[in-house]
Amino acid sequence: MWRWPSSRTVVTGIAVVLFLVCCVLPVAYLLTVPLSTGDVAYRALWLDARQQGLLWNTARLGVGTALLATALGAPLGLALARIDLRGKALLRIVLAAPVVLPPYVVALAWTYLGSGNDLSEWTYSLPAAVVVLGLVFYPLSMLATEVALRRIDGRLEEAAVLSAPPHVVLRRITLPLAAPSVLAAALVIFVLSVSEFGVPGLLRVRVYTTEVFTAFAALYDFSRAVLLAVPLLVLSLIVAMVAVVLAGERLVSTRRGSGIRPALPQQWQRPAEAAAITAAAIALGLPVLVLAREALRAESLPAIVEGSGSAIANSLLLASIGATAVVGVAVCLGYARARARGRVGQFADIVFVVAFAVPSTIVGVGLIGLWNRPGFVGALYGTDVMFILGYLARFVPVAALAIAATMRYVPVSHEEAAAVSGAGWLRTMARIVVPQIRLGLLTAWVIAFVLAFGELGVSILVAPAGEATLPIRIYTIIANTPPSHVAALALLQTAVILSPLAILGMAVAAREGR
Repeated sequence: MWRWPSSRTVVTGIAVVLFLVCCVLPVAYLLTVPLSTGDVAYRALWLDARQQGLLWNTARLGVGTALLATALGAPLGLALARIDLRGKALLRIVLAAPVVLPPYVVALAWTYLGSGNDLSEWTYSLPAAVVVLGLVFYPLSMLATEVALRRIDGRLEEAAVLSAPPHVVLRRITLPLAAPSVLAAALVIFVLSVSEFGVPGLLRVRVYTTEVFTAFAALYDFSRAVLLAVPLLVLSLIVAMVAVVLAGERLVSTRRGSGIRPALPQQWQRPAEAAAITAAAIALGLPVLVLAREALRAESLPAIVEGSGSAIANSLLLASIGATAVVGVAVCLGYARARARGRVGQFADIVFVVAFAVPSTIVGVGLIGLWNRPGFVGALYGTDVMFILGYLARFVPVAALAIAATMRYVPVSHEEAAAVSGAGWLRTMARIVVPQIRLGLLTAWVIAFVLAFGELGVSILVAPAGEATLPIRIYTIIANTPPSHVAALALLQTAVILSPLAILGMAVAAREGR
């Protein structure tokens, strides 16, 4: 069916070109530019005790966050998959909500919580950064564990329950079968945590991402920023590839295990519900309440919002445009991935996950090096288009994987029937495929909008002079603005991000009440 020239080949080819230009070229640029610096620069870099300290801090941040997030998320995923919890659908949404919050906003709330008490010194430390990122990223482990448990063939557990108690079946059969997915999620969390810029920067923890930003934005040393980016980039790419190999087809597979999945003993229900409510209260409720308490100390909240009106409007407009562009490209890439098989599909998964794993500050430096040049290419530099390019570079891969998983629900036979009837591919997509995945596309758009609205690492580097988004505004005024003003803007950002989840939660609650 992939013949040339066909509308499907042309459209998919354009999407692939956009993906290469936005997501691959910035990374390729950073990997090729240091070749001109020679081996001396690399030897000086690796023998520098300062850089060894950065590497050690970065590794501790990643490992600590992955362990904490897995310790919190895996048991919650087990509870969602195997225990009959009350209001499970709504509870899942609440538990997953922290992952959509900008990590630096959560870190900001924890700085307010720890100020003026015995926790003030601990707040600005590596363990504090681990705790903040662990609370933000545990939903990834939770969801991966739940999906992995739901994919297990229930007949295996049914047969084991006949001769062994449930806790033995859980330890000897269920958890070992889910372990590859849990480990893959832990590796992804490791990559995301070592790639995070906002939390270490706010909590004054020296890691590679903060050093790359300082070298470029503060010292204007592009060569040093590139050299610092290479070790972090290589580490992120290797770990991301291992995670994809462990996950395999689970990244886009929608298959569920056959048979009835044995539930855990009923006496586990109350402890599981208590643990879930406690996790949601600490990871989501506490930061929001702290920000609200601090914001209410401001004299005039409308004046604060009005003073940052342009940044708020820029964020809403750019995030909307960026989310639309991301989904437009991702729907073509997701379709191609969903219809690919074997090694082609696995290679696509590796490329998508690796591209998403590239740290945001590295993407920003790569985009600047790629577009900040004279001539036609440089015409886009210094404009708001750089924000859109940054959103495309950061979020197309994850949107493509999400849409590919949704696209698997559409049988190929529907397209074949339309082709037999004489319908072209564009018409088939518009009339048959897209209507069946419209909820998936809407979800992908909301995710892309939320991520773009809270994006900081790329935006703070590529922002044109005099232009700012709400995340940039919040991050740059922390040092010289009253905490109540910063908290008010952070609370506004949180409200915008959580609004889609709140609407979804009300819809789920209404459906469960019928």
